[in-house]
Amino acid sequence: MSLMKVLITLFILAQLSFCASLHIGMSANPSRINPILSTDSVSGELAQYIFNSLITYDENASIKPELAKSYRFLDNKTLLFTLRDDVFWSDGVKFGAQDVVFTYETIISPKVFTPYADSFKHIQKVEALDNLSIKVTYKYPYFAALETWSMGILPYHILKDEESIMTSSFNQNPIGTGAFILKDFSISSNFILEANKNYFLGAPKLERVIYHFAPDSASEFLMLKSGGLDIGSLTPLQVKRQLDEKFHKRFNIYETMSHSYSYVGFNLDLPKFKNARVREALSLAIDRQELIDLLLFGDGIICTGPFMPFTKAFNPEVEAPKRDIKRAKELLLEAGYDEKNPLKFELITNAGPRIYIAQILQQQLKEVNVHVSVRMMEWQAFLNTVVNPRRFEAIVMGWQMGLKPDAYSIWHSESAVIGGFNLVGYKNDEVDMLIKKAERTIDEEEFYAIYRHIFKLIKDDNPYLFLYIPKTLTAVKKEVFPIRPSIIGITHNILEWDKK
Repeated sequence: MSLMKVLITLFILAQLSFCASLHIGMSANPSRINPILSTDSVSGELAQYIFNSLITYDENASIKPELAKSYRFLDNKTLLFTLRDDVFWSDGVKFGAQDVVFTYETIISPKVFTPYADSFKHIQKVEALDNLSIKVTYKYPYFAALETWSMGILPYHILKDEESIMTSSFNQNPIGTGAFILKDFSISSNFILEANKNYFLGAPKLERVIYHFAPDSASEFLMLKSGGLDIGSLTPLQVKRQLDEKFHKRFNIYETMSHSYSYVGFNLDLPKFKNARVREALSLAIDRQELIDLLLFGDGIICTGPFMPFTKAFNPEVEAPKRDIKRAKELLLEAGYDEKNPLKFELITNAGPRIYIAQILQQQLKEVNVHVSVRMMEWQAFLNTVVNPRRFEAIVMGWQMGLKPDAYSIWHSESAVIGGFNLVGYKNDEVDMLIKKAERTIDEEEFYAIYRHIFKLIKDDNPYLFLYIPKTLTAVKKEVFPIRPSIIGITHNILEWDKK
């Protein structure tokens, strides 16, 4: 960087110091700051501050209107939204029904590749009755008819003539209706969000939110300790062993349950993993609590299945697997594996903390004479050459759990295609039937009863080795207030945040 650029950067940061600015670390550069294309966590976080959706969630995870003023079901297949009349895009153009229809048509377009398209496939049509009224007609009663519209809305007037939204410059220069406006997009540089003074819910008290590039947890930790960040994630090791009295005087530490779990996924197209005895044996051979104790210093819980604990889809009757070396060896012997013919497979993961999961499992499985070779890869290479084309025997990965789950994309056999999210090729006719049944079940109690049954069926099949759910540890400077941790995240009330 030239001397002039350094001086300009220092000048800008000096000016920012006179404003109520929140400084946050980011582990990677955002790719597309577009609510229908954002698949990485950084892009998604930025997008949620720049765009709004028709409905959103309050801190108790209950649905509330956002761009919609109100909503109601005309019948079990028809949803009517009345839009707010006081919303403007950040360039001053008024928001209206045309934007909603355009967003829907963009999401379902065959020219657009978005992971959110599955949520909209149940819709028959979306109509603008007038500039402030939207009627959505579903093909059949659909359990997530309302939740579908938590998707951010795009501006029709900006994108209507865009040839390809996938490569549009809009993705780096977004125009939204949200509480903040992106000031500049520069790779490997700070990202500055400025408060939208005309935000329809009232301007944020923070004048700026500044994202600083911190490529790993060690870098983020150093920036926190030096005072360069106001909020950041901590690892269990840092909390248990590396925090001093000075840090505790400056920061509050908040502990919440993560919405993600770690797992080992098997390629179920391979004969060795088609055998249910093998999968059960491997599940019984590993010690999940040891993983939690060694990697998380106890800050986590054993994952018993695919849906989030403390939600109605979680099945509390499913017990955490207990290690049983004797039974594991018996099952392997029944499957044709012994000391002369041991089970062997390669376990692949990406660079980072998951490599330690793989190495610990490698050692644990030696106790039942299972030979595991471990391979580590760079993230994008791992996705593009191993995960997406399904060229693996077993992988260590993680998955985000939603507040209201939709099992179709991960667990239905129709999603077991190359490029689909059913990465392991899981197929169970009863699970398929129940997923389809749940899609058309709008009675909430009946829906969650179906999902609790799906939870148990998947767990019993062992298509994954569900490992653990970590706790999220977040440090926030004491001068930032008010902080109210919630099931939907610590920054849910960022509009209220200020600095002393």
